[in-house]
Amino acid sequence: MNNNISLNIIDLVKDSYGVYNNNTFIVFQSINNLLILVYSKKKSIITFNIIDKKKINEIRNAHNEFISNFRYYFDKSNMRDLIISISPSDNNLKLWNINNCNCLINFKNVNKNGILLSACFLNYNNNNYIISSNSNNKNGQPCEALKVYDFNANFIKVINDSKCYTYFVDIYYDKFSLITYIITGNKGAIRSYNYNNNKVYHKYYDNNNKNHYNIIIYHSKDNITKLIESSSDGNIRIWNFHSGALLNNIKVNNNSILGICLWNEDYLLIGCANNNVKMIELNNKLNIRDLVDIHDVITIKTIKYHKYREYIISQGNYNTGIQMWKLET
Repeated sequence: MNNNISLNIIDLVKDSYGVYNNNTFIVFQSINNLLILVYSKKKSIITFNIIDKKKINEIRNAHNEFISNFRYYFDKSNMRDLIISISPSDNNLKLWNINNCNCLINFKNVNKNGILLSACFLNYNNNNYIISSNSNNKNGQPCEALKVYDFNANFIKVINDSKCYTYFVDIYYDKFSLITYIITGNKGAIRSYNYNNNKVYHKYYDNNNKNHYNIIIYHSKDNITKLIESSSDGNIRIWNFHSGALLNNIKVNNNSILGICLWNEDYLLIGCANNNVKMIELNNKLNIRDLVDIHDVITIKTIKYHKYREYIISQGNYNTGIQMWKLET
């Protein structure tokens, strides 16, 4: 580890269970100003107070199959904390009011074939929606398109030209153009869709034909909107989001890159499949530092608490638990 970096890791929970995926847990500051961690213990959902280091609640057997990931949304109009939970093998998505642990919607059989690996929230024109995805390798069948539902479980529409094997889906709202984009990590490429006109915006592709797992979009200090993505070939790619140009292709290691997150917008934290965590200095010639040798980090996130204290939370593969980091340079 670099001598200029101070790193302290503590165990938050040891009963979590996760497999190679994105968003195997979520962290957020709740409506009642608690710093909340939500994670799965196979089929159960657990809420945990990070500051007090105490379990708040457990929804036992929340799904019939293993829960792979979550998404969070603050429903401002109704003043409540909402989460999505996903079990991929039975294509089941549930919407919860996590403040009272009530299941608001149970989406059964979101896809007719394949599995559900990712979903996300969308707020568009002050209306709330959920976007689902599909991953399908069976018998040459095509993947199903991205589908949009409202909070009453009504089907709204499909996203055009989105029948791709999808590992990850998210939303990016461009405050300059006032356009909402859907972003997907797929087999072979990253794709963006202009939600306003329901058309493909860009395909980010460099003939690598690998799997693209995780995506971050941010407006950088050099006034460029950048897309950072992780892939199965051990590379981090940085794209100009609006032009589609590849800005950097950084070889990190020879194994898959799993979880990634930005820390202070100057550093990219990277969880690698060979039991280590690396950091790229984005504003210093993309220098790569080894941080620490720990279990495979499949999800890594940062969160600010009361606007001044920042935490880094990570989860390892299978039964390796969830940790909290204190990282200083």
